[in-house]
Amino acid sequence: MAKKYITTLWGSISILFAGLWFVIRIILEYFGIISDGNDRTTGIKGLREEYKKANYR
Repeated sequence: MAKKYITTLWGSISILFAGLWFVIRIILEYFGIISDGNDRTTGIKGLREEYKKANYR
């Protein structure tokens, strides 16, 4: 019983940290702090450039 509880808890914690890292990574990529070198699939660099070109106010 305790082993099953620990396994479930560990899995939940792993998923939580994976999700948090995913969100943090998207934010860092958006602001150009990091890049995975594959901006065509994420489209984040393109969105940044389009926003600059549009010059919204």
